[in-house]
Amino acid sequence: MSKNKGFSDTSANRYSLALFELANESNVLASIEGNSTAFLNLTLNNKDFNKLIKDPTVSQDVLMNIINKISENSKLEVLFKNFLNFLIVKRRFFYIEQILKSFNEICSEKRGELKAEIKSARELSQEEINKITEELSNSFRSKIKLNYNYDESLIGGLVVQVGSTMIDTSIKNKLQQIENKMIGA
Repeated sequence: MSKNKGFSDTSANRYSLALFELANESNVLASIEGNSTAFLNLTLNNKDFNKLIKDPTVSQDVLMNIINKISENSKLEVLFKNFLNFLIVKRRFFYIEQILKSFNEICSEKRGELKAEIKSARELSQEEINKITEELSNSFRSKIKLNYNYDESLIGGLVVQVGSTMIDTSIKNKLQQIENKMIGA
């Protein structure tokens, strides 16, 4: 049986790192990161586009034409457009989400940002999110890149994770702890 189980995280990281190095050498890193984020949002938020790029029956020419049209309309960096076309030619475009997520993480790491996840039981305003980000930045003495999610199953409270540090003040967690104590007694 083959040890190669398809496209791995290592492969995605190699493509991502190559894009990072090319963008950095060409002094267009900020622009490419913006293109990457916008393209990633397009693939994640547009189900029809997502199905199209993952459809193995769509020809390379059709995909390249689509990328070229998107590039013209969105004014993508030439390097980014060429990278997308390169992935199409190498039959790796199917993995674009994984590659671009990895690229954005590399950019964040190179800026010295820590990745943080926060879940709240109620919708937080942008002001509240900014305040939490600022407080985390001060506590961890580092820039924080915050990923916020609303999760009503928490009932109340917050779950914050920065790196390997997790703070869970949710009511769901407290109820789980009480249940565990009752079962153990």
